[in-house]
Amino acid sequence: MPTEDLLAPSLPSWSAADRSLADVLADRDPTDLALVVGIADGDDPWGEHARTELTAAGFVPDELVLTHEPQTSVGSSTVVRLAPGENAVRVLVLVGLGQGDSHDLRLAGAAAGRATRGRADVVVLAPPADEVGHGAFVEGAVLGGWAPSKFTGGAWVPGAEIATDIVLVGPDAGDGAAVVERAVRRASATLVARNLANAPSNIKNPAWMVRQARTVATRSGLDVRVWDHKALSADGFGGLLAVGGGSATPPRLVQLGYVPEGADARTPHVVLVGKGITFDSGGLQVKPPEGMLSMKTDMTGSAIVLAVLAACRDLAVPVRVTGLLALAENMVSGAAYRPGDVVTHFGGTTTEIGNTDAEGRIVLADALAYADAELDPDVIVDIATLTGAARVALARSMAPVYATDDELSSQLRSAGETAGETLWPFPLVQAYRRALESDVADINHIGPSVGGGSITAALFLREFVGGRRWAHLDIAGPGRSDVDSGVHGKGGTGFGARLLLRWLEGLS
Repeated sequence: MPTEDLLAPSLPSWSAADRSLADVLADRDPTDLALVVGIADGDDPWGEHARTELTAAGFVPDELVLTHEPQTSVGSSTVVRLAPGENAVRVLVLVGLGQGDSHDLRLAGAAAGRATRGRADVVVLAPPADEVGHGAFVEGAVLGGWAPSKFTGGAWVPGAEIATDIVLVGPDAGDGAAVVERAVRRASATLVARNLANAPSNIKNPAWMVRQARTVATRSGLDVRVWDHKALSADGFGGLLAVGGGSATPPRLVQLGYVPEGADARTPHVVLVGKGITFDSGGLQVKPPEGMLSMKTDMTGSAIVLAVLAACRDLAVPVRVTGLLALAENMVSGAAYRPGDVVTHFGGTTTEIGNTDAEGRIVLADALAYADAELDPDVIVDIATLTGAARVALARSMAPVYATDDELSSQLRSAGETAGETLWPFPLVQAYRRALESDVADINHIGPSVGGGSITAALFLREFVGGRRWAHLDIAGPGRSDVDSGVHGKGGTGFGARLLLRWLEGLS
């Protein structure tokens, strides 16, 4: 089996063709050729366009329905095997389109991706949709065709045998090709984030993440700066030093910079900050065993930021983007930080430690304070698997977004709807701020007296962004999946990568 580059996931070769289905099939080798067609509920499950194209290609649409009784529910797939010589394909995959909106088309694409894994040649008859819908279908197909990479024989290998070549038939040749290419690039960024999140913590530590960041910087033409333990100490990053103090692998801070072509002093500057806890034991307030099982993915925020930065140049993102990866391992030892300690963050704000298992906000605070003081951004967005409270509130399908202004919140939520990564607006309740007051420091980092743990975590983070426009995405719920279903593989989901790319692409 071929080895896998975690930063360049194995993908089919995608293209778009603005020709008839019959012409495209005639040019393909039928030996291992699969045709994917959408099917929906209603009087005509095919729709006029698909019926016409199938008939011209030698199929009898009504006979297919009567003989094989395909499922039409969203995300379903029916595989029809055809005898050699009857048609130019060996396998016909009928996928349920549901209502035909972008959400359902993404799930239909995922079903198609799973059903065509390992095929040499796949032709997809584009479902009736606009560019957003076609992009959603392609994203779903890329994500569904992938499975989590495996480490075996000293190397990473793909988790599934992917299709070799996929062509989408139907959209305009120019726009269609661009839609397909951009959708594949966004989906690939999600897969990069998943690969990094799923790497086991005996392989993945802050130094390993630094190596991945340097590789991305080289490949994508990004500026890179790394603070090692000595530099963190010299520059006063006390939060990172505290959280990482109990580990044999010291903390790191990584800064990556993307500048678009033609940028000048008027070009907006966005800073993305990602939580990078490469393993979270809970520290001295250690987690129960079952609570640790998924903690290799507690650095998903940093993986997403790295994946987004890697995709900026290929997607021609029109704004400056700086990524900060706050990397540490939260472990138990004689050097571990303690409940009741007072930590001094970058810039001088002091925090009383209320719980060593609430470590993510401590490292984020350092990075946010640095971004505010040194980088002069127009907007800061942080993303983190931060609180169990967010998961309790919204389960696995969406994430809360906190923002200092409604326009920023609206932009991110709109991007999330387009990307299929739903955000729900949560309030920064000022009345809860008093629960973070401390007798011995500027602030306590938890507020157990009021509940609302995701809200008080966001209020704590707000203390470190000055007057900047800022948003916080708490992806503790949708950042992980317990099943291989829909667009998700089991493990880290990469939730937020496509959302942030859509948002960045729309800025100017």
